[in-house]
Amino acid sequence: MSEAAVTSSQPFTLDDLKNLTDGDMLRVNQVITDNLASEVVLINQLSRHIILSGGKRLRPMMVILSAKACHYQAGDDALLAAVVEFIHTATLLHDDVVDDSEMRRGQQTASTIWGNEAAVLVGDYLYSRAFQMMVRAQSMAIMDLLANTTNTIAQGEVLQLLNIRDPDTSEARYQEVIYAKTACLFEAAARIGAMLGQAGAEHEAALQAYGKHLGVAFQLVDDALDYSADSDELGKNVGDDLAEGKPTLPLIRAMETGNDSQRNLIRDAIESGKAERFDEINRAIIDTGALQYTVDLAHAQAGLAKQSIAKLSDSEHKQALLFLADYAVERSY
Repeated sequence: MSEAAVTSSQPFTLDDLKNLTDGDMLRVNQVITDNLASEVVLINQLSRHIILSGGKRLRPMMVILSAKACHYQAGDDALLAAVVEFIHTATLLHDDVVDDSEMRRGQQTASTIWGNEAAVLVGDYLYSRAFQMMVRAQSMAIMDLLANTTNTIAQGEVLQLLNIRDPDTSEARYQEVIYAKTACLFEAAARIGAMLGQAGAEHEAALQAYGKHLGVAFQLVDDALDYSADSDELGKNVGDDLAEGKPTLPLIRAMETGNDSQRNLIRDAIESGKAERFDEINRAIIDTGALQYTVDLAHAQAGLAKQSIAKLSDSEHKQALLFLADYAVERSY
């Protein structure tokens, strides 16, 4: 893509993103493949099952794009992008065990195929492999960032566990969970690129804020899709959050604004972890405006993400970051 294309009035598209990042993502995928290898066959089978199962790769892509937006030219961006993906994958393995999930990305979860014990232990393996890999970048600042991020994610998992089947979970508590579980890794991914590019404190803070807002928007949309998407397109069963007793924002908001009947319906479903009356609950979420409230909040966060990097010099990589913010809230899966 030429510099003229960057400054043209033509909107950045998914094809533009693909053309811009394909070569770099091939490098990332090669690093991932090289570092999945283990002498233990089960580790190879299980980790390849989830990592190579067609995820969006948004987090590693953010490392690449933010680094290139900060004029980084060396090779550690692919290494650290793979580290971020390994950390993310480890959390997915653990999440599926905790949530007793049967489907992810349209196929059986690793815990369903190989059992909870294997999934947890391979998740641990991926965490430790990630830390082995990040040492190679020889950046104490990046190691410190990722160590703190991983710890925050673990705390977020525990916070979410405390909210399970608690219908009195507030929006503030929910926001605390989605920052820790999701947004902090997006935040770290974007910040790593600025650190690699030695972009300075202002740009580093800008990309950190971009990643945080984008991560919050991404999770808000995920939680909205659990009540609005098609199961086949989503890659998991809609209503899973309700069946797991998770008080996500559509439920929290519907209880705040609904009538007594709607509040009692949702409260009972969260407390019991049963989704038999999903259609009625889904109707209540729509009728109270809770679903639209969640989507609107996601769009506001995406807007803040774009605003955060307004002062970055214009480039095709900056345009890709702006596009990702829109993509995060406009996707249907």
